[in-house]
Amino acid sequence: MTAHSMASTQLAAGMSKQPFSDRNDVEMVLLFPVPPAGGIKELKLEKEKKLYNHCFSGSSVLDWLVSQEKVRNRPEGLVLATGLLNEGFLQPAGELSKSGAEGGTESVLLDQPEAFYYFADSGFFCEGYSSDEDSIVKEEFRGAVIKQGCLLKQGQRRKNWKVRKFMLRNDPAYLHYYDPTKNEEDPLGSIHLRGCVVSAVEYVPDAKKYDVDGNLFEIITSDEVHYFLQAATAEEHKDWIKAIQTVSKTGK
Repeated sequence: MTAHSMASTQLAAGMSKQPFSDRNDVEMVLLFPVPPAGGIKELKLEKEKKLYNHCFSGSSVLDWLVSQEKVRNRPEGLVLATGLLNEGFLQPAGELSKSGAEGGTESVLLDQPEAFYYFADSGFFCEGYSSDEDSIVKEEFRGAVIKQGCLLKQGQRRKNWKVRKFMLRNDPAYLHYYDPTKNEEDPLGSIHLRGCVVSAVEYVPDAKKYDVDGNLFEIITSDEVHYFLQAATAEEHKDWIKAIQTVSKTGK
């Protein structure tokens, strides 16, 4: 039995004093925490001359699940957290957590303080110390802006659609997205495009519920995270796909 199916089975049986009806309920508690319980605190963590922003450790995920009585113990929490990792709600950040995610036929979340993770739709980015100067360089933002503009993006968690301003950078190949109503320097999130697959799609689950139809395309990252977007016109649809395909092959 996989970790995903084990998580679903355990949750159906009820693992806490207030059992959840299904695994989606736990995802909502974990990813959309509400007072007074609070949620997993996103931090700036440092390791091997790199700063990981908007992330948290594998240990803190299990600490939170146990402390909030969402699971009875750490082994049960590990099954649940691993299920969330395999679903793509949690993403590995750093070599240690990526080794757990890529070490076998199925990803495994590591219960370690040095294993870093982040929410798929967060503002995560990594900063590296420059060897030439005593400062921090945002590696993701070094590349030249190849294309920018607004697209509709499907949320990774709620699956609703919102307009986001996108900036496509090359070398390194990243697609950063921002809230167009706010003048903020930090993006809401980023998509690493190196080795990704981008293609036009005719159907996206739940899209029509939000009156989203036509000029749709999908990005599948090398980590197999799926992003769905919509361009305003057929011409923009074609231009975005072509630009992302080029960057994914040439940018590091």
